[in-house]
Amino acid sequence: MTAAGEAPRIGVYVCDCGFNILGAIDVPEVVRYAGGLEGVVLAKEYKYMCSDPGQDLIKKDIREQRLNRVVVASCTPTLHERTFRRVVSEAGLNPFLFNMVNVREGVAWVTEDKARATEKAKALIRAGVRRVALQEPLEARSEPVNPNVLVIGGGIAGMHAALSLANANSGAKVHLVEREPSIGGNMARFDKTFPTLDCASCILTPKMTEVKIHPNIHLHSYAEVVSVEGYVGNFDVTIEHKPRYVNEDLCIGCLKCVEACVYRDARFPNAFDLGLAKRKPIYIPFPQAVPTKVLIDPMDCLYLKLGKCKKTCVDACEKGAIDFAQAAVRAQVKVGTIIVATGFKPFDARRKPQYGYGTLPNVFTALEMERFLSPTGPTEGVPSLKDGSLPRKVGIIHCVGSRDRNTNEYCSKVCCMYSLKLAHLIRERTGAEVYDFYIDMRTPGKGYEEFHEKLLAEGLKVIRGRVAEVTTSALTREEKGHLIIRVEDTLAGFVRRIPVDMVVLSVGLEPQSDTQQLRRMLNLSCGREGFLQELHPKLAPVSTATDGIYIAGACQGPKDIPETVAQAGSAAAEALALVHRGTVEVQPYTAVVDEAVCSGCQVCVGMCPYDAITYDADKGVVHVLEVKCKGCGVCAAACPSSAIDQKHFRNAFVLAEVAGVI
Repeated sequence: MTAAGEAPRIGVYVCDCGFNILGAIDVPEVVRYAGGLEGVVLAKEYKYMCSDPGQDLIKKDIREQRLNRVVVASCTPTLHERTFRRVVSEAGLNPFLFNMVNVREGVAWVTEDKARATEKAKALIRAGVRRVALQEPLEARSEPVNPNVLVIGGGIAGMHAALSLANANSGAKVHLVEREPSIGGNMARFDKTFPTLDCASCILTPKMTEVKIHPNIHLHSYAEVVSVEGYVGNFDVTIEHKPRYVNEDLCIGCLKCVEACVYRDARFPNAFDLGLAKRKPIYIPFPQAVPTKVLIDPMDCLYLKLGKCKKTCVDACEKGAIDFAQAAVRAQVKVGTIIVATGFKPFDARRKPQYGYGTLPNVFTALEMERFLSPTGPTEGVPSLKDGSLPRKVGIIHCVGSRDRNTNEYCSKVCCMYSLKLAHLIRERTGAEVYDFYIDMRTPGKGYEEFHEKLLAEGLKVIRGRVAEVTTSALTREEKGHLIIRVEDTLAGFVRRIPVDMVVLSVGLEPQSDTQQLRRMLNLSCGREGFLQELHPKLAPVSTATDGIYIAGACQGPKDIPETVAQAGSAAAEALALVHRGTVEVQPYTAVVDEAVCSGCQVCVGMCPYDAITYDADKGVVHVLEVKCKGCGVCAAACPSSAIDQKHFRNAFVLAEVAGVI
């Protein structure tokens, strides 16, 4: 008898899946066997159960044969469980009185002997029939979704996602959080973009301005997300604003305070220019910064560090915006969805000491070269050596920190193309002879191979082989006073020593240093490379294992600007779809606690990966927050008192299924 006290009337349907299943299993024999199992009133075979005729067959039998349970033996539930639940629901049957048996991936594709595969399929269907006879009708419920959205990261991905959401006129308020003093991310450091050589600032700064003035975007610059509580549709977020020591509401960006600073000369490394240029203690990161507000570095300011200063900046500020007493402030916001777009960090070239970065003069990273090439950079767009002269020969070394078992095994995807771009710009600005040292030239994007061919036609010298070292140890008169690149030319078949004046290291892309901290705060997962993990690489590339949280851009893995923008738009669309629905469906197969048995040991609290269990100190028992529970079953397995069971996966169901298999 079923839980409702009625005799089970089970229909079993076995899918041929073309020849995927039929070619490896004796399907007619399996159908004959299934028809004789206890509680089964009919068993049928069909070529494609997921097709419209297959679905109609199930609906027809439910109505005419008064089926109260359905088992479909076909492919993985990941692919079509939702499909068949919808089918039985449309026929008037509770969708949770359906069970799916995987005989394609679990049997046909992994069992070579047809007789053994047939017996295995029989066992799995027998287990499925025993289980479905005990299953209970369940009802999914809905929770309201807060229309506001949080976007973490103000680079090109975060800005594009924020603008896509804000322009949708959905009533959503977008909270864009950027931990640096200005939005723009790494793209703000670039001079040109490949392969079209468009001006990066011309593309980026209009977006930055639009973000600043958009009525539906609340920009939290120089701030960080410090905690996230809640669940999909109802997240409580705490944002900490770091002190600028300047009142943003009063500052108009006139820079009179910077001019009046007691430090007449800039003497402190500018982080935006990667330490290649200097700034004063009170400064603006770069001319196009948004917001255009100055800030004071407390580690460099005489007054904040020592309490002794003439405070000429205060006298110079007509708006009275300087506030040395300013402290960090925390703000609470409520949002329904979150988009993570925290970007990447460049590989630290010091981890490859054989290339001389940080020890040899005129060895720079690619991002540093971007600043040299920028009109707002330390050399105003013309790369020069430490002595101020122009380089005559430049070597660009690919795959520094990528495709390397000692650092990162993955390809950083953009290095070949940005190396070609840098080669073109260096030749254009200095007239230097440029050598490109590559392992494999990877140019898979639109217009990328054409750009590569253009550079070859311009006279770029390309040498295939991993560079062994960069040294100043000269062996000949021609090598004296130069950097010598020693490399095995794998096409020519011998080792070469090439003297150059400047070396550019094409460093790879790595996850941000605090990615693990962010992952734990948001209950996300990471791949082995350390980048945030998507729910499915093909079917859900911007979704995550935590409902309502999406990822975009290089925080998910190395990618170029067009791909980043496309993914940001996709993440915004996913978030917008959730906001537009207004409610989120909560699956009913959640954990349940028997308070009479619970001892309050709280073992389950620490085990839950979704932070869905809380301890009630007054009652001395735990409670499950159903909206956050994903039905993983970890708590039920860990409970030493057997006080936790799980709907749809109750112990009795699982034991009946196991007994059916054996």
